[in-house]
Amino acid sequence: MDEETRSEEYSARLRRREGARWKQILKVQAPFRWNLRRLRLGFTLDVGCGIGRNLVGLDGVGVDHNPSSVAIARNRGLAAYAPEEFMKSEFASPDRFDAMLLSHVVEHMTRDEAVALVGRYLGYVRPEGRVVLITPQEAGFRTDDTHVEFMDEVALRFILEANGLEVGMEASFPLVRGAGRYLRYNEFLAVGAKQPA
Repeated sequence: MDEETRSEEYSARLRRREGARWKQILKVQAPFRWNLRRLRLGFTLDVGCGIGRNLVGLDGVGVDHNPSSVAIARNRGLAAYAPEEFMKSEFASPDRFDAMLLSHVVEHMTRDEAVALVGRYLGYVRPEGRVVLITPQEAGFRTDDTHVEFMDEVALRFILEANGLEVGMEASFPLVRGAGRYLRYNEFLAVGAKQPA
């Protein structure tokens, strides 16, 4: 994963982007939070939670490798941990979570690294629990120089199946797939189910 995403500047950039006045006025996060709510994820482990943009609307716990982002999320009243802190927490027990979310995370690494990251936390998801991957489409991918590999529906399916998950829902949100070439906020969404032991 790119070292730049561990920096204080990266956390500050996330905060600036989320706090932009026009985004607050237009409530641009509302449809994306609705999209997560409609999945009814239950108690969720938000891997790569950043400053807590999605964690705000979830019942769950976040983990992120950027200490500045974790501090911002905690200041927002969210349960967020650095990976080593999470491993020592009460939440790091097998089958503890109903779901795991990686939203705008795996495009910051290679496909093999993404497979390994999902695998690292998969044991904390209960059998029949779900793993949700969300990534930007073309226009969104081009907006961030910390993006490493474009993760389309084929790549997301590969990441899920490589971890033994049964792929269920695959979608483009909020608009149809073709819009992602021009609209920076169009996303891929893939959901995989953990098989019973």
